[in-house]
Amino acid sequence: MNDPHRIDSHKLTYHPDRVAELLKSRDDWQMAKDIYPIYMEVSPVGACNHRCTFCAVDYIGYKPVMLDVDIFKDRVAEMGRLGVRSIMFAGEGEPLLHKRINDIICATKASGIDVSFTTNASVLPKRFTDDALEHVSWIKVSLNAGTAETYEKVHRCKPGDFDKVIGNLKAIVAARKENGYECTIGAQILLLPENAHEVETLAKICRDEIGLDYLVVKPYSQHMFSETTEYEGVNYEDFLHMEEDLGKLNTDDFRLVFRGKAMRDHGTEERYDKCYSVPFLWGYIMASGIVSGCSAYLLDKRFEFGNINDNTFEEIWTGDARKENHRFVMNDLDIKECRVNCRMDKVNRYLHDIIEHRPAHANFI
Repeated sequence: MNDPHRIDSHKLTYHPDRVAELLKSRDDWQMAKDIYPIYMEVSPVGACNHRCTFCAVDYIGYKPVMLDVDIFKDRVAEMGRLGVRSIMFAGEGEPLLHKRINDIICATKASGIDVSFTTNASVLPKRFTDDALEHVSWIKVSLNAGTAETYEKVHRCKPGDFDKVIGNLKAIVAARKENGYECTIGAQILLLPENAHEVETLAKICRDEIGLDYLVVKPYSQHMFSETTEYEGVNYEDFLHMEEDLGKLNTDDFRLVFRGKAMRDHGTEERYDKCYSVPFLWGYIMASGIVSGCSAYLLDKRFEFGNINDNTFEEIWTGDARKENHRFVMNDLDIKECRVNCRMDKVNRYLHDIIEHRPAHANFI
């Protein structure tokens, strides 16, 4: 299996309890208000040390704000009690720039919540491998070239960052091996016209030089609010032929995950007409503490539920702002305005199928 972690699919099928709750509630707010997200994305810091050409959240402005650790510790313990099961630290900035990221990781895991990271890995915090790595389920590094020259052009970063990232990844892999940690460590490359010729080179670096578990090759998705539109018209039909050759790089210890499904969906008009993920199954906390229903609508007041610096997570999640968002998403949201291949796209396709496309004779299982 080339995609054992179902990166080009979804894992909602392993949460039948939440699906059952969603199916029962749907338009009923009194039932829906107490369905808490399975998965949250949290931004520890708004600042970023790179200015990638494809950055979806450039419109937010890379503000130097940081999550308040003491408040977050209280909120994340509450989130664990309420049923949140996983948090990916990523967001509008580089998460590993937070000065107390190790404390954040330890507090999250102690709350019974699984931890993961999407990072550029150009910074490796002090004692990260000693104090935090054992609590992390997976780390995915945004590594968008196979040479330093192309990397610096795409990431728009300081010279030397490409080698720094590779060195940091080697250190993390070595610490995992030495201590017997179970953290999965991988990388992803956003497939662009200027780096497509370096995917194989990068894959061999990840497999042979660093010792990563996988490399994901994924399509670009235009954010509605992004200032950058350089890649809006990329036609992924032109790249699908790469899948077969790249698949030959797979070994027992390394997987090349070519997101062909997402690339094929990228250019199709066939989509669901309602989002069942946003009011129910996931959420986003910005570095400023704002709780949002969807990462594709950050700073859109229609999707802001409250701020963890002002209220408990339960108060925010069951409050009037989310109630109004639930009504809006269930009745008025036009999916055509949403980001193509959004974070919850595969989940929405699954839910749309079982809710809207129930076949005849469904009880004859």
